[in-house]
Amino acid sequence: MTLNLKYFSVRASRYAFTLMALFAINGFAHAQNSPNEAKPRIVITADPELDDNNSLIRFLLYSCDVEIEGLIYASSAFHWKGDGKGTKWFVPGREYARFGLNLCPCESWRWGEDEHFIHDAVYTYANVYPNLKIHNPNYPAPDVLKAKIRIGNIEFDGDISKDSPGSDLIKTLILDDKPGQLFITAWGGQSTIARALKAIQEQYEFTNNWEQIRSKIYRKVILLPSGDQDDTYAKYIKPNWPGIEYREFRGGPNYGYGAQLNAASQDSVYMTASWMKENISGRGPLGALYRVWGDGKQMVKGDIMDYFGVSGHTTDELKKMGYVVWMPVQEKGSWLGEGDDPTFMNMLGNGLRAYENGTYGGWGGAGFIDPKAKNIFFQNSDTSSKAMATSLAAPKDRSNTYPDFFPAAQRDFAARLKWSTTPIYKRANHEPVAKIEGPLNVMATAGETIRLNGAVSDPDGDVLSVSWWQFQQGTFPGKVSILNPEAKQTQIEIPKDAISGQTIHIIFQVTDNGSPSLTRYQRIIITVR
Repeated sequence: MTLNLKYFSVRASRYAFTLMALFAINGFAHAQNSPNEAKPRIVITADPELDDNNSLIRFLLYSCDVEIEGLIYASSAFHWKGDGKGTKWFVPGREYARFGLNLCPCESWRWGEDEHFIHDAVYTYANVYPNLKIHNPNYPAPDVLKAKIRIGNIEFDGDISKDSPGSDLIKTLILDDKPGQLFITAWGGQSTIARALKAIQEQYEFTNNWEQIRSKIYRKVILLPSGDQDDTYAKYIKPNWPGIEYREFRGGPNYGYGAQLNAASQDSVYMTASWMKENISGRGPLGALYRVWGDGKQMVKGDIMDYFGVSGHTTDELKKMGYVVWMPVQEKGSWLGEGDDPTFMNMLGNGLRAYENGTYGGWGGAGFIDPKAKNIFFQNSDTSSKAMATSLAAPKDRSNTYPDFFPAAQRDFAARLKWSTTPIYKRANHEPVAKIEGPLNVMATAGETIRLNGAVSDPDGDVLSVSWWQFQQGTFPGKVSILNPEAKQTQIEIPKDAISGQTIHIIFQVTDNGSPSLTRYQRIIITVR
């Protein structure tokens, strides 16, 4: 950023302090498009739900943006394997005891005999890796990802009674001395994560190192869950590890089941059967692995909860076939769901810096939520199919001022799937580069004006459009005046009523005219002094 000294002056030492503060936020910087950047360390734990499969495919296409530390099979209230010894399991209130069902105690629940959806996704990634590498050299080698796959605590949902290869890996990662925070997702239940923490507690709680280790974990570990899907957060993690940061995002794009039921017009086009076929499900090996409505597939053969692959039948007909229909049937080939995307979409190197702080917000949403409910799914007192469908289609809160990032995220996903099938660089579109000249964290006084200079480029030589806008995730509640918001140079007027310590987030956005068009950002955070 170039500062206009007529309006704004600051000592060089203050700039140095600002830069150091930026790097100190998480122990590393996430510089956009830098081949040697230090990337967020992330662990994926997932159960074999079909939308986990879809989220995993998207995630692997962004593996160049993060450092993947683990890909771990997990259980949940919705999927668990059993111990293979005939042991029967039952937890009151689970889905096998809802919707008029009474199917358990049982030896396993919705888990295939040879479940390997993570392996399938990684091995399919290996098939397209040569193409992906052409478009971004930072994609990890397939063997690196294969070495990260583990089996977690999958026997029974919520069971943390013993170690597993997955929990052992998480324990090792939590205790290592690599720089940077460790982001651990929970696309299913959190029992594997809980077991890793319990093993650490059992080993160190009554030693002289306990306080030091616990403090380290509180600084280092950030949980990124899709709710508490097996009650282990409420029952073990929160009571025993209250200092671990818990980030669950809301307000952003809806990537979940039924997203099309109440989507805005500018979003719904990206969920139609025609768009999905052209850009996602019809794009090569990874696209073929991606689940859409009526695709003829099931994660587990005979699963009465998974009717999504069946086409050509009404709700009543599906019910007569024995399925539990809990949301309306959609057009064959259309969007089905990627409900776990919010856990990682803020980790991406798109310039929004959303990983730095849970409140900053990005393509995954924003906000800290400490869950009160034991389970985020099926919370309605009425769990009938009609009630669930009504809940999914409930009117959206139109007062939500959060930016609509869904079109940009979908176009970006489509571009990366095209990379996976395109062996020649110039035959695909690539993201533009947005830069702000100068530090990304600055200080200003209420009533002052600062000048910001943006720089843009595009690897494909596309025509670029730029804009400056205020992302109202800062602590200053009002709006700022942005002069020349569609030029590379602009001026920001700091409101006179801004209070010392408040922050203002300004986004510099650039979009190319390629196919599909791609968008990148840079966020500058202004702190009032």
